[in-house]
Amino acid sequence: MSTTSPADPTQTPPATDALRLGLRANLAQFSLLVGVNALVGGMIGQERTVLPLLATRVFHLHAFTAALTFILAFGAVKAATNFFAGTLSDRVGRKPVLVAGWLIALPIPLLLMWAPTWGWIIAANVLLGVNQGLTWSTTVIMKIDLVGPERRGMAMGFNEAAGYGALAATAMATGFIAAHWGLRPQPFFLGVAYAALGLGLSTLFVRETRGHARHEAQTHTAASADLHGGLSTGEVFTLTSFKEKALSAACQAGMVNNLNDGLAWGIFPIYFARHGLSVSRIGILAGLYPAVWGLGQLITGALSDRVGRKWLIAVGMWTQAAAIAWIAAAHGFANWALGALVLGAGTAMVYPTLLAAIGDVAHPTWRARSVGVYRLWRDGGFAVGALLAGIIADLFGITAAIYAVAALTAASGIVVAVRMYETHRPAPTASAGPAPAGGGRPATPGTAQPAATTS
Repeated sequence: MSTTSPADPTQTPPATDALRLGLRANLAQFSLLVGVNALVGGMIGQERTVLPLLATRVFHLHAFTAALTFILAFGAVKAATNFFAGTLSDRVGRKPVLVAGWLIALPIPLLLMWAPTWGWIIAANVLLGVNQGLTWSTTVIMKIDLVGPERRGMAMGFNEAAGYGALAATAMATGFIAAHWGLRPQPFFLGVAYAALGLGLSTLFVRETRGHARHEAQTHTAASADLHGGLSTGEVFTLTSFKEKALSAACQAGMVNNLNDGLAWGIFPIYFARHGLSVSRIGILAGLYPAVWGLGQLITGALSDRVGRKWLIAVGMWTQAAAIAWIAAAHGFANWALGALVLGAGTAMVYPTLLAAIGDVAHPTWRARSVGVYRLWRDGGFAVGALLAGIIADLFGITAAIYAVAALTAASGIVVAVRMYETHRPAPTASAGPAPAGGGRPATPGTAQPAATTS
């Protein structure tokens, strides 16, 4: 068995004559992966409404820092797992990682149903972090493998729309179930069904896609000398996190985006409950934001293929900041619903576009690892957000914590505007004029073309 690193450009790829890139050529497998990722999103959705209320009403955790420990555990573990998921996907293949993630999911809803202490809830969220890191990362990587460079934004739009649409529907459903039958165990029956179905589909019907990435690598044109194939995992981490302008700007934006998602998950339900909203109405608000986020990505992912990535990301971060500040300043269900809708729209502008930008810049031989590094930073935002929002809320009040996250989100949009370059320029039409002089060719769709890519 060869010990050559999968990132080694000298490694001979398998025969790829039968492989074709593109959404139409891989529609059946792509659609199956969309469905699998909907189940992945549903596993988080079972917690969004119920768990913050369990913390205060069942386990009597009234300090915000203590009540948000489940998000801290989830975010820290998911962030680390994302990194290893990308590396493992390059080394052993995508499908084994996906199946392993679903095996880990099986005990999660059972722990949430019957946990006798808050420590058991934290343990369930450690497993949930591993499950989400392995399964969501892998479905992202597999869709990028299948569709090729021209429809990467659309692919990420479908992927994230499925995941967050199911998250929203589950959050609303568990809110209604909890209002009628109690906080436990009935709301978590959905999680049992999701885990069993996800494992079955992934084991029996999902096919390996690593060969598609190797097929694309044969024709990939790097945007600069720094972005060639054959990089070590350490080099990929440094380049993605700090050195490469577009990749590093995407990492910080993703981290701040999930920081404010952690706020929406952990703080907003408690905030709304303190203002007298019922559990069913809190469930509606908890579901509205990811519902718009999920469905909106069907539009924004494809839009980024037409207009580019950079300004969709920057404007999306500013839109989120305005919505969070509105929720802190306004009062009443209708005003908070409006804020949730705008927050979802801003997040939809950002979420698939960031993943598409990573796919634009990263070389196919180390793209899975680069996606893993990005998702490490992005989902680290859950842990940072839980700590930051919890500490500020305990010291200065819950409204101050919400305003602080709004300010950070606005600042993140400024970083994108200043540091990031445009990573995707659509192919010119036939009427755009003759080919460049000197035998050159137009920029490959989905390939970054910066003047200078490193700091």
